[in-house]
Amino acid sequence: MSKIYPVGIQSFEEIRKNHYCYVDKTELIYQLVNSGKYYFLSRPRRFGKSLLISTLEAYFSGKKELFQGLAMEQLEKEWTAYPVLHLDLNARRYENEASLYAILNQHLESWEAIYGDEKKDRAPEERFAYLIEKISRTTSKNVVVLVDEYDKPMLQAIGNETLLCNYRNTLKAFYGVLKTCDKYLRFALLTGVTKFSKVSVFSDLNNLEDISLQAMYNNLCGITEKELSKVFAEDIQLLADNNAQTYAETCHQLKEWYDGYHFAYRSEDIYNPFSLLNAMKSREFGSYWFETGTPTFLVELIKHSKYNLQRLTEEIATADSLGSIDTMETNPVPILYQSGYLTIKGYDKEFKVYKLGFPNKEVAEGFTRFLLPCYAYMPSGNPSFELMCFVKEVRDGKIDAFMKRLQSFFTDTPYELIRDLELHYQNVLFIIFKLLGFYTQAEYHTSEGRIDLVVKTAQYIYVMEFKLDGSAEEALKQINDKQYALPFTTDTRKVYKLGVNFSHRTRNIEKWVVEEAHS
Repeated sequence: MSKIYPVGIQSFEEIRKNHYCYVDKTELIYQLVNSGKYYFLSRPRRFGKSLLISTLEAYFSGKKELFQGLAMEQLEKEWTAYPVLHLDLNARRYENEASLYAILNQHLESWEAIYGDEKKDRAPEERFAYLIEKISRTTSKNVVVLVDEYDKPMLQAIGNETLLCNYRNTLKAFYGVLKTCDKYLRFALLTGVTKFSKVSVFSDLNNLEDISLQAMYNNLCGITEKELSKVFAEDIQLLADNNAQTYAETCHQLKEWYDGYHFAYRSEDIYNPFSLLNAMKSREFGSYWFETGTPTFLVELIKHSKYNLQRLTEEIATADSLGSIDTMETNPVPILYQSGYLTIKGYDKEFKVYKLGFPNKEVAEGFTRFLLPCYAYMPSGNPSFELMCFVKEVRDGKIDAFMKRLQSFFTDTPYELIRDLELHYQNVLFIIFKLLGFYTQAEYHTSEGRIDLVVKTAQYIYVMEFKLDGSAEEALKQINDKQYALPFTTDTRKVYKLGVNFSHRTRNIEKWVVEEAHS
């Protein structure tokens, strides 16, 4: 093995002392600390936020020896050691209000053990403010405050408005100290997945600079193409050898699976660092980031907001909406972006909106697979098995078999979805045929409640039209009248035209008719 990979290790000191692989971000960090004072950074989970915080802690603690050979060693001349208060809200399950007080109290007590506990019986925010002032006066140095996953308690309370409100109020007061103690602070950075603008960090604390969408800091977390080729060239070759691929083929697959994140307009691609390091360590391609867990509340939000899943591939959003999730019950797009399931794919200058989409294959396939049992009925209870059978039946030209399986996916459609049956069947079809598209070529287009679909396999081409409360014959007639199969006249594969009708009454596919196209 050419390197030791820091999978799951978020301590900069441990990485440097034990010679783990480290992608040097210290030039950007130097720029950050010398061009401002208060910052907020939003990035998806397992994207390097904790390591960034740990690196800043080592830097502000004056641990010059840890930066040997890095850009910071040449850039920093003074190496002043400041008192650092590092608040980590990541490592706890927040089940009630007491659990948040417990973690705040744990950190406050550890700081008070060093600097004095005269205010230990006061509210958390009072103790925090007193500590900052006392530390600054005692040490004659301003204080550095680093907060890792500031939003973890609130994310875990989504769906429980009372608890969420309590967390907001507690953290509003606690984080508000960062403004009232301005003259005692040298630097502050808060990181998280989301941005709750109702918390005072983003309303009362208006001197906090949000760098989440700034091109300058696009690659502060994550790995660029340049960094990949510079740091991991040997590792890519080992991965290629293990998978019987060429170096170029492996680079292409790495890009397809783990690249594609953009956190600013006109920025370079960013690779997911967690998946990339896992692939290098195991020398296997896998869905490493996705398999660490997708919160179920995301699916509930998508369902509750009656979101059309087709938009996942062509979503748009303003910068303001991407920076806040306070309207997530009616618009799940910002939290899908901030959580890493969507990313910036383009920008419309005229209307000042971002174009969003899946960043890469790991996320596109993983998230769509995750949605499958949430929307469609799985007769066997095994989504992977059902999908495999469906793909094989499509590939083998077994039209009745795959249509009956598709029909089974709509069994037990909940009664409450009848009013939104059209959206429901469009969402299920999107999921099924999006997943099918990872194994074949699937192109679908929707307008005014109608869906036309083209699926291409090695031997067959299926031209499909779906109707709601019409007839299968009408759907087939539309295929013929509009000559949907015409582009495939000279194709050597067998072409089938399928007309399909959904029924409100049965809440399912009522009938399908098939006609073979002739050249």
